[in-house]
Amino acid sequence: MNNTENLELASIRSRTFAFIIDDFLITFIVIAMYWEIIAQNGNDVITILTVMNEFVLQILLLKFAYQTFFVWYYGATIGKIITKIRVIDYYHFGRVSIFTAMTRSVLRILSEMFFYMGFIFAFFTESRQTFHDKLGRTLVVNA
Repeated sequence: MNNTENLELASIRSRTFAFIIDDFLITFIVIAMYWEIIAQNGNDVITILTVMNEFVLQILLLKFAYQTFFVWYYGATIGKIITKIRVIDYYHFGRVSIFTAMTRSVLRILSEMFFYMGFIFAFFTESRQTFHDKLGRTLVVNA
């Protein structure tokens, strides 16, 4: 049984900070995974970007797994945990299913791939839902 009276939508600011934390974390993991290749070719920004482009499918799979697992299992990614927000089901205000977490993750990656346009939705919906929240049927609320 959920107490919906105490639910408060997460602010755009806290969602942005969570996004930045998660992106830095994923970038750090990618650099650690491919450090030998980066170090062999000169560890500058251009080399890192080249490696990231070369292994884009692996990186997308990592992002998908990260977003799916953490949103499904914990209700929040590490960035969301730090900023004290969480993802809930739009209809029953509880934990999201694995299918919902997977759907949201795929749609989030699509939002990123198309110049982050899907994130702009949050500014124009009363429920502050992004594209991946809308189609994934989720809300982001304060924890």
